[in-house]
Amino acid sequence: MTSRDLAEPAYRALAATLRARIAEGRYRGGVRLPTESELSDEFGLSRQTVRRAFQDLVSEGAVYRVPGRGTFATEGAGRYLRQLGSIEDLMNLSADTTMEVVSAPRRQVDLDAAGRLRLDTDLVHRLTFRRFHDSLPFVSTTVWWPDWVGRLVADRDDLAEGAVGTHTMIGLLEPLLPRPITEAAQSITVGSADATVAEHLHCAEGHAMLRVDRLYSDADGHAVELAISHFLPEHYTYRVTLRRGAGH
Repeated sequence: MTSRDLAEPAYRALAATLRARIAEGRYRGGVRLPTESELSDEFGLSRQTVRRAFQDLVSEGAVYRVPGRGTFATEGAGRYLRQLGSIEDLMNLSADTTMEVVSAPRRQVDLDAAGRLRLDTDLVHRLTFRRFHDSLPFVSTTVWWPDWVGRLVADRDDLAEGAVGTHTMIGLLEPLLPRPITEAAQSITVGSADATVAEHLHCAEGHAMLRVDRLYSDADGHAVELAISHFLPEHYTYRVTLRRGAGH
């Protein structure tokens, strides 16, 4: 592990190391991951710490465990994967990714964004960033805020062009809002990389992308952010768990 790993909890650093090994293809074709005992000896960690790292990887869907046989990498686990089912999950996207601001907040007229935000004015604030996992850019996102929301964050140093951080936009924004964010209306479609997205993600223009649009609203039903993200499908897996409602 690197000196950077030592600055974070041991189980999280170990999970990141195992993710990197999976991405490198070490455990393809049904090759078993090392056992808890083997990893404990290799990294000098307790079995409990190793078990916690495995629990994180299982919950992400990066690995699965077979009683009596061991732990194995899920097919396609070399991609970045998040299992999302709540606003809290979206806010915690920063747990193992890094954000870089590509274009700082700018106040502008945008009829389309203003319409989707259900505004009675055409003025919005716009910001673009990209997100990295293990130093690899995997998504480019543009967000639009109503003018009153944009003014809350427009002059922040951590949103200046080139700024790097581990926060999410809504995680940064919500403490400043008069009401909490309670809803994210989402649509997922297939798109292609325009010149700007291609530059941000180091891919060819026209490359197939996973496009995710989210409209965040507060407890009063007011739209507070529109976010449009373009994900590299070869480096990202999106998973949602659907459960039967109570009473069925």
